[in-house]
Amino acid sequence: DTMRRVVRQSKFRHVFGQAVKNDQCYDDIRVSRVTWDSSFCAVNPRFVAIIVDASGGGAFLVLPLHKTGRIDKSYPTVCGHTGPVLDIDWCPHNDQVIASGSEDCTVMVWQIPENGLTLSLTEPVVVLEGHSKRVGIVAWHPTARNVLLSAGCDNAIIIWNVGTGEALINLDDMHVDMIYNVSWNHNGSLICTASKDKKVRVIDPRKQEIVAEKEKTHEGARPMRAIFLADGNIFTTGFSRMSERQLALWNPKNMEEPIALHEMDTSNGVLLPFYDPDTNIIYLCGKGDSSIRYFEITDESPYVHYLNTFSSKEPQRGMGFMPKRGLDVNKCEIARFFKLHERKCEPIIMTVPRKSDLFQDDLYPDTAGPEAALEAEEWFEGKNADPLLISLKHGYIPGKNRDLKVVKKNILDNKPAGNKKSDLISAPKKAADASNPQNDAKLDEILKELKSIKDTISSQDERISKLEQQMAKIAD
Repeated sequence: DTMRRVVRQSKFRHVFGQAVKNDQCYDDIRVSRVTWDSSFCAVNPRFVAIIVDASGGGAFLVLPLHKTGRIDKSYPTVCGHTGPVLDIDWCPHNDQVIASGSEDCTVMVWQIPENGLTLSLTEPVVVLEGHSKRVGIVAWHPTARNVLLSAGCDNAIIIWNVGTGEALINLDDMHVDMIYNVSWNHNGSLICTASKDKKVRVIDPRKQEIVAEKEKTHEGARPMRAIFLADGNIFTTGFSRMSERQLALWNPKNMEEPIALHEMDTSNGVLLPFYDPDTNIIYLCGKGDSSIRYFEITDESPYVHYLNTFSSKEPQRGMGFMPKRGLDVNKCEIARFFKLHERKCEPIIMTVPRKSDLFQDDLYPDTAGPEAALEAEEWFEGKNADPLLISLKHGYIPGKNRDLKVVKKNILDNKPAGNKKSDLISAPKKAADASNPQNDAKLDEILKELKSIKDTISSQDERISKLEQQMAKIAD
């Protein structure tokens, strides 16, 4: 028994981290200098996006993964925000769609051309306006299409239907202080948040209620993080009263005492956790650290098992984490990070050394694929679904992405402003009961009116073109 405690068997004990060669890095990038604790980088199997310094407004770069080497100063950016960009997140169901939150209080959703940008992109597909202070967090729903969460310094969380550009849920009275981060659970039925008041809250966004909360999750005053794990437990990082960095594991059904609590060191950088649900490994990247530590979460004591540390010379300004389907399964790669330096982005590859060239199915269980399991409307109406899984046995080949279309709702359906939560949440239901005869008559009326307006427009069009011809004759 003592032996078992000393050396625990795990296939991840020898995970090996390696930075790529210089010519495989992205060089000459002016990484954003904004003081904000987000990761500043987001990656998917096609692109790496990096928030950069921009004069007069906010911008981020979007580079195809293969576009390594020196990035020209004039390389196009995504630059529609009027204030610095604070957070970016790729849509899990469309590798060409990315959301950004900014100091200008807006969230913007962008469609990136298939082969990357040739011109700077200034027109988002949709602008989501609803926050009264800067927006520091954006996070897509893991399983429902076009559902996006944003959190701002107004202490509000808004959940949007991007397909219609509407805010459908507004949680604006649950946090009394700044929200440090928000994490969806495995199927997107709950969120957990870490806040400056040292509380971790578990919230059911559709019922708009706090399901569980823990005061003084970490006693220290510095920023915390809280993320959901695949089994529904919550992993947190924070600081002790003596300013030591801590990590802890909690069961939301009983938040009295942590399942596990570990002290780490006395650095002051916020620990950003990156979690891989397939292997149950958590990677901790401290802002300003030059290392990535990783831990395996299991259901036997001490629950959070230290595996190893990847160290390098340069401190990290931010970090991107590749989804599983973007990894090279032939090289037994189980994680890939995109580490931001001051002037470059350096991929770091984590592999499990194996002698065999065959597909290692114990390292690659089926993983979340790019198809959404639900439509936005279904989720808002109360449905839940787990992610749709795909096998990586033959590698992942990105498919064609459909364009993001935003259908603005008919103005006539809009309720007067000032509707609070009860209306917002029940709106989808009302819409569902809308097929009574009275409404049909109204619809006919509206359609007739639309037709007559169209006719008027086309006749006016003809008239205008005739007048233009006459004008041209006179001018000649």
